[in-house]
Amino acid sequence: MTVHVVGIGLDGAAGLTAEVQHLVLQATLLVGSDRHLDYFPHHPARRIVLNDFTPAIREIRRRIETGNTCSIVVLVSGDPLFFGLGRLLLLQLPPEELVFHPHLSSVQLAFNRIKVPWQDARFVSAHGRSFDELTQALQQGAGKIAVLTDDTRTPNAIARLLEVLDLSIYYDFWVCENLGGNEERVRCLSISEVLNQTFAPLNVVVLLRRESLSDQEEDILPLPNLASLPMLGLPDGSFLSFSDRPGLITKREVRTLVLGELSLADKQTIWDIGAGTGSVSIEIARLFPTSRVYAIEKTAAGTALIEKNCQRFQVKNIISIHGSAPEILYRLPAPDRIFIGGSGGNLSKILSFCGGNLAPDGSIVLALATVEHLSEAVKWANDRNWNYHLLQVQLSRSVSVGQLTRFSPLNPVTILTAKRF
Repeated sequence: MTVHVVGIGLDGAAGLTAEVQHLVLQATLLVGSDRHLDYFPHHPARRIVLNDFTPAIREIRRRIETGNTCSIVVLVSGDPLFFGLGRLLLLQLPPEELVFHPHLSSVQLAFNRIKVPWQDARFVSAHGRSFDELTQALQQGAGKIAVLTDDTRTPNAIARLLEVLDLSIYYDFWVCENLGGNEERVRCLSISEVLNQTFAPLNVVVLLRRESLSDQEEDILPLPNLASLPMLGLPDGSFLSFSDRPGLITKREVRTLVLGELSLADKQTIWDIGAGTGSVSIEIARLFPTSRVYAIEKTAAGTALIEKNCQRFQVKNIISIHGSAPEILYRLPAPDRIFIGGSGGNLSKILSFCGGNLAPDGSIVLALATVEHLSEAVKWANDRNWNYHLLQVQLSRSVSVGQLTRFSPLNPVTILTAKRF
């Protein structure tokens, strides 16, 4: 006996091919949700409503095992094998008894409505699940994310998640409702607009990462209100950043610890090597306007980004330096403090040059993300008999999960602070 698993859209029976319509009309047992069964109000077959999968699957299995000759059709949404009931049916019933007839999936419809290729998209089902996978995709800066929602993990909940994560990259937020139906609605909304609306229960969220710096200019990310910003601990999302390197920024929590380890004072000269977005340099410059900060970045695009962020925060005491360390460091005045956030594979050489040019009472602070770089830095300090201490930072941020709250971990970082004896 064959069990036909038929995907169906919001256009109902009219969206099925003639062949599939014939299969449905010939069924003697019709299984599906109330919505799916309502597409065939006059069908004479016995019906099983899929309020609970277990008894429905048990009845189908019984009929298969007893050799019953009835024709069974299971109605499901879209593509049965794309986050659908098909996976459960394959686990519970003999695969050789199943034939799948997919319809267009909601994700396929969504990307076609917004006219974006989707072969490289990342698919996340939040239907009855936590936001763990979505959080990971966002933190990794996935370019295209399609999210299947439910009545708890709604577009509003996804917007709140984006607010809490405070990403340094930016997404267009598409909400696609009732796809394929008469009440279809597809809109690109701001986070604030999403938070202040309600949506149809049948919806898909598509998040599209902005691909270039120009997309993140002031028309997208408004200039910060400087008077309302804290003097310490600027939000990550207030900085312009490259969407293809979302993890580049030194996170706010780590940044505040680094500033403490640097033991800063007025009228100092500070080197920020591997400055990235310039977030550490900008924090220092705002706290100590009489100090001079040299933000060294090896890429021209990175240097331009630092300069744009300096303009955003209206800091005048940062000198953006384009060049690779340690070679470019020969041109700079001797530093009182050095922060190394990136080394470009030249950590030992950079440390050796910095150690030889640091002021007598100065210190070097490193933010290290890998065990290998930590080992290299510790060996350098030990070989030269420098005094150092380590601070291992393992932080998590709270994230809403429906009506509950959980913690989402940031990547661990080790902060090494070194001084001469």
